[in-house]
Amino acid sequence: MARARDFGLICGTLPTGPLNAITDVPGVAVGHRTLVAGDVRTGFTAVLPHGGDLFRDKLPAAVEVINGFGKSCGLIQVAELGQIETPLLLGNTLAVGTGFEALARRALAANPDIGRETGTVNPVVLECNDGWLSDIRALALTVDDAYAALDAAAGGAVAEGAVGAGTGMSSFGFKGGIGTASRVLTLDGREHALGVLVLANFGRAGDLVLPDGRRPEVPKLRRTDFAAAEAPERGSVIIVLATDIPLESRQLKRIAKRCGAGLAKLGAFWGNGSGDIALAFSTAHRIAHHEAADLVARVVLNENRIDAAFRAAADATQEAVLNALLAAPKTLGRDGHMRPSLADVLGGPPSPNGV
Repeated sequence: MARARDFGLICGTLPTGPLNAITDVPGVAVGHRTLVAGDVRTGFTAVLPHGGDLFRDKLPAAVEVINGFGKSCGLIQVAELGQIETPLLLGNTLAVGTGFEALARRALAANPDIGRETGTVNPVVLECNDGWLSDIRALALTVDDAYAALDAAAGGAVAEGAVGAGTGMSSFGFKGGIGTASRVLTLDGREHALGVLVLANFGRAGDLVLPDGRRPEVPKLRRTDFAAAEAPERGSVIIVLATDIPLESRQLKRIAKRCGAGLAKLGAFWGNGSGDIALAFSTAHRIAHHEAADLVARVVLNENRIDAAFRAAADATQEAVLNALLAAPKTLGRDGHMRPSLADVLGGPPSPNGV
């Protein structure tokens, strides 16, 4: 699996974690369910912030809507309460309801008091439109597919490119998909990780700018192709940011906003038809569902030290997108639609599963 650093493409100066992945944040796990059949190229990707019951032990979180042309669910409550209480599911636009049902059913099974002695649950499902390469009208993803992604979640290296929710995605005229990266920060003498996972499905053909200043040319596309240079920006990107830095929701939102700087470095301008959303959470402390105390103590980052996290968010986002593009092979989709591989254009090794 090719990654940006295999091509000498370095984003920023901060050190990476051992895996250069969101799973460098202790406890975070990622799983995929990939579905390729006939004209379907789609899937689910699950992010588990910790291995316990998130409804019982919630995490501080925030959402930054860079451009809101999207159909995700659960974000209003995250913005209002500043916390998440389910794993995160990423999928295609028309599978949001399916993902909601899967997360709700899992939470109900684990917590018999939901909807009875306590409130309901807020599943968070994030989406991009994979309809160029996949038959999105087939409504192919099922609750069992969502369960499969959740059950496959594990720490360690993260599969990137055309996997899970990224199977049918496109970015800057190339094959897009799932990518991840991380950075390590030292605070009060202790190392902390900040990791990003992206679902890259955005950017106009010809706009991509590499960290060394090159603008790779997309192989000539048919005049009718969705991502032709003259076409409007109609893609999307989902960014999930995780960290073990102690942060409050307000600080997480500020950091999530800087993910947009990483997108801008790549040449994105967040067009009218683009749904660009960043969701950030911290694993540093948990929020008990049945907290008994009136006042609770929290340790949070000194605001005067937040710049390093800003830079880490921008650099990791930029690199995660490049990793998504470089890991994804040339892909043939529905009705003969095709997306070339950025790795092939840059002269990288051929992908064994490419078309």
